Amino acid sequence: MAREEVTIGPLREEQLDAAERVFRLAFGTFLRLPNPMTFTGDADYVRTRWRADPNAGFSAESGGRLVGSNLATRWGSFAYFGPLSVHPQFWERGIAKQLLVVTMDLFERWQLRHAGLFTFAESTKHVALYQKFGFLPRFLTAIMTKAVIPTPLEPRDLRYSELAGAAQADTLQECRSLTDSIFEGLDVSREIQAAQVQSLGDTVLLVDDGDLRGFAVCHWGPGTEAGSGSCYIKFAAVRPGKTTAADLDRLLDACERLAAGVGMRRLIAGVNTARHGAYEGLRARAFRSEIQGVAMHRPNEPGYNRPDAYVIDDWR
Repeated sequence: MAREEVTIGPLREEQLDAAERVFRLAFGTFLRLPNPMTFTGDADYVRTRWRADPNAGFSAESGGRLVGSNLATRWGSFAYFGPLSVHPQFWERGIAKQLLVVTMDLFERWQLRHAGLFTFAESTKHVALYQKFGFLPRFLTAIMTKAVIPTPLEPRDLRYSELAGAAQADTLQECRSLTDSIFEGLDVSREIQAAQVQSLGDTVLLVDDGDLRGFAVCHWGPGTEAGSGSCYIKFAAVRPGKTTAADLDRLLDACERLAAGVGMRRLIAGVNTARHGAYEGLRARAFRSEIQGVAMHRPNEPGYNRPDAYVIDDWR
């Protein structure tokens, strides 16, 4: 019997439930989980990312049924994609490649300086697919966790949500300036705003004498990228300078106080091992790797995966 044609198009809001089911089934099957649908528990990667930018999602349909999807995330001059997932019944039919074609077209329209992704380091199949689109594997990325030590919030732990409207706008500009000092054009304003607008969490601000030294966008609880009982540092960075390592340590202190204050038991942070200072900073705080993947870059350059970049994120 002839295979039904696969149609690639925008991912629509009414498809999000189906896209999440396919995402869990695909990854859970690949990882050989006893029940694939338990993959990521009650964390949500599909709805949250689509809502942050509804124009950056793509769907694959066959016979009126959603069989795959991909989501792109733009951080100014940098972007990554994922989760890219295809229903296991439709594997080996080139659907992932078709989804990547339209995603790369979007990347071209965005006129990026750099693009990346996180994939399974042991999967030659995944690495080979992404190499066809100009992505080359570089350093490992570690997804690290630690148990939260209950500590009280301190007055100096400022949150973005506590600021008035004008102050929020000024803070977004300061955050853009900070990330631009690490990698030209890097801008995670959308993540800061999504955490607040979607009630995913909040952003911790490290401020000294009116100067923003660092910030961390954190998700926590079910329906976010953290999941129940966890606080996930989606993105964190500190300003380059003589006190960078100490500032990162202070920022992580604030993240742990935040996690404890909202009743989370576990803190999650991802970091590329090329950012040696940030990686060692996490290890020194008793973070331990639970998952390892490889960061793939286009072009084959470091981007902000450099030893002097004190940044926490993981491109999943």
